[in-house]
Amino acid sequence: MNHCGTQQLETSRLILRRYVREDAAAMYQNWASDEAVTKYLTWPTHTSLEVSERVTEDWVKAYFDERYYHWAITVKANGEEPVGDIAVVNMKEDISMVHIGYCIGKAWWHQGITSEALRAVMDFMFDVVDVNRIEARHDPRNPNSGKVMEKCGMRYEGTLRSADRNNQGICDACCYALLKSER
Repeated sequence: MNHCGTQQLETSRLILRRYVREDAAAMYQNWASDEAVTKYLTWPTHTSLEVSERVTEDWVKAYFDERYYHWAITVKANGEEPVGDIAVVNMKEDISMVHIGYCIGKAWWHQGITSEALRAVMDFMFDVVDVNRIEARHDPRNPNSGKVMEKCGMRYEGTLRSADRNNQGICDACCYALLKSER
């Protein structure tokens, strides 16, 4: 893998960029404090702006690591304010694999924004970082997340029963992946 850290990515509608400390308020307002958005996520709903500020601070500090890949999703038409989040949440370098997680504010659901962001990150990870496998998973009670994965070419590999935990407790995990050779 050719690690280069989080680089700015641009699509026709989006800019995926590094977080800055000033993003905490938008993160809190747009998705982190919304229980509908965090319902199936593995991190708890933020209960105050201070929580979002601490989290953002940690993310900004982590950018020194070239193996850290984490983007704020911004919509060009809306300016620089983040509307969602996408990141490599797990990595296995010995098999050249990354696991991607994402979320987006409810006001931006069903607009193709998450798929566009995931596609851009997948292209970057395959073409620049040179990973062999990209995977993601979702709770089966959140099928729209799986639709994002399918839209980006990921293949359903199976459901692991009681293999994960999210804000609903222990849950099944629907697993998807795409290999570089399958693009």
